[in-house]
Amino acid sequence: MASCLGGHFGPGHDYVPVAEFYADKSVFVTGGTGFMGKVLVEKLLRSCPKIKKIYLLMRPKRGQDVASRLAELTQSPLFETLRKDRPQELNKIVPIVGDITEPELGISPADQSMLCQKVSVVFHSAATVKFDEKLKLSVTINMLGTQQLVQLCHRMLGLEALVHVSTAYCNCERERVEETVYAPPAHPEHVVTLVQTLPDDLVDRITPDLVGDRPNTYTFTKALAEDMLIRECGNLPVAIVRPSIVLSSVREPVKGWVDNWNGPNGIIAAVGKGIFRTMLGTGTRVADLVPVDTVINLMIVCAWRTHLRRGDGVIVYNCCTGQRNPITWQTFVKTSFKYMRKHPFSEVVWYPGGNITSNRLLHNTLALLQHRAPATVVDFFAKLSGSKPMMVRVQNKLEKASSCLEYFTTRQWAFADDNVQALCTALSLEDRNTFDFDVTNIDWDAYIESYVLGIRRFLFKESPDTLPRSRKILRRLHIVHILTQVAAVFFLWRFLFSRSNALRSVWRRIVDMLTRAARLLAVA
Repeated sequence: MASCLGGHFGPGHDYVPVAEFYADKSVFVTGGTGFMGKVLVEKLLRSCPKIKKIYLLMRPKRGQDVASRLAELTQSPLFETLRKDRPQELNKIVPIVGDITEPELGISPADQSMLCQKVSVVFHSAATVKFDEKLKLSVTINMLGTQQLVQLCHRMLGLEALVHVSTAYCNCERERVEETVYAPPAHPEHVVTLVQTLPDDLVDRITPDLVGDRPNTYTFTKALAEDMLIRECGNLPVAIVRPSIVLSSVREPVKGWVDNWNGPNGIIAAVGKGIFRTMLGTGTRVADLVPVDTVINLMIVCAWRTHLRRGDGVIVYNCCTGQRNPITWQTFVKTSFKYMRKHPFSEVVWYPGGNITSNRLLHNTLALLQHRAPATVVDFFAKLSGSKPMMVRVQNKLEKASSCLEYFTTRQWAFADDNVQALCTALSLEDRNTFDFDVTNIDWDAYIESYVLGIRRFLFKESPDTLPRSRKILRRLHIVHILTQVAAVFFLWRFLFSRSNALRSVWRRIVDMLTRAARLLAVA
């Protein structure tokens, strides 16, 4: 499919490069320590060198103050290019002590005043992305956090753009999702009142009834947050970005960068270790996956466009791949297998394999034989040897993660992306290369290879130097795997043969027919 072509906003508009738009401007980021937030901060510093300051909402965590957390953040592999080439850029990051769950975001009056005077662009990516999060916390972070931020933005004297990160699946009850904000599944204020007044245990009991057709509290509260944003933003310059399933980086700043076990990441990691072999899903369905740097580039450009076309109202951007460059779950799984075997992880338990199936009975049977039974046996011997049993617990976590993904692997959506395409055509050739969000440029085979290598390097912390040894071990495991399959078929045949007269009779007839055929061939 043809990629978007360059252009401008139209006659009468002088083209302002994206990087120039950010020159001498300060940016406020919520969720800046999360997966997407880190990539956003790094990209702004690297590709918008004239940016003034990036204020990050941060809270002390596990005994670390925000200064320590920021130092740890900038030492991650993600910022290696900046540390090496332009280390002074990192001084532009300023931590703001706060908490998305607190009133007024937990920001001090002095810091609020400073932000209101200095910030020009706001990126709101703070959210709880746990699918099985308690409704009360999900409402507090995804809805009330958004409401508190909008109230702060109304006080910002020079605000030019507010980019809100939502999810493509906030309207997952629809098969086709347009780039518009739909009526919410419930009134946001009623839901907020419920979770704030009812006891926690009662909220938990009524959560399934409130969520309704949606699979989890995440998609439910994200839909409510969009409606709340539209109701309360007034004349603020707002854009909404809805990514689908966000995976590792395709190109920048490091190929395959990933820092969390969420979504498919944990499942693929377990498959690569040989401890997870079956998943419920429809292999022919489109897996709407999108690289994190693609989403971030779109967000950065969205702010640019929101300022330049402020009078157009709130624009929604569905950042997805299913319409322009689709890949099926079956292809994703098979390609992942290919590169797990080419670049095996260290300490693999069994040869990576398995499949995605839409047959629930088959899936449950395979899960019992390939997941739970081996885990129970391993834990039994661990107890005998005095070691801590852990495989059953690991399998329980994996099955829970897998069940959270079932809704998305057994269904398919058509996410319209006309606004994304229009935005792409408005960019100059240079900006399209610097801030590339054209999903037709993704080579899925090469991307999945970098994804597997990224899991190996960034999640398992395994050096490329360990690959030769890992490949040697995998070759041995492959032989053991084949021998085990042959032995299993042989013993199954012997078991059935010893207990069935009919099977023995059929077998004798087959042998007799083969013998006669051999004699005829010999005579001929």
